Amino acid sequence: MRTVELNVDANGRQVVDLTDDVARFCAGQGDGLVHVFAPHATAGLALMEVGSGSEADLVDTVGRLLPRDDRYIHRHGSPGHGADHVLPALISPSLTLPVLGGRPALGTWQNVVFVDLNGDNPHRNVRLSFVAAP
Repeated sequence: MRTVELNVDANGRQVVDLTDDVARFCAGQGDGLVHVFAPHATAGLALMEVGSGSEADLVDTVGRLLPRDDRYIHRHGSPGHGADHVLPALISPSLTLPVLGGRPALGTWQNVVFVDLNGDNPHRNVRLSFVAAP
């Protein structure tokens, strides 16, 4: 198994496309699985179309599901920070993808995205692990 850690600098973005990083990591690895993991209590990973407004739609939808107000028992950091800690229960902090011929076997409009609505921590990490097929 081979593992690397990506540094994700959100730069104010709440949805960051990692597809090219995942593809570079898989290049030349043959067939297997790539596991993508966000080791954070307030972030998740998703497969979705990007560049068509879907990112804003996701942020809006999560905002409606998890309002940023004082309803949460978990309170510290930015107002509504408790919502950030519920996010990984809805958007998983990990994904496992098939890799064929050294390329993630994604659908036409699927991109790997890092989702983090917690603006308190703009610098995050994501771990990529490749397991070769036997």
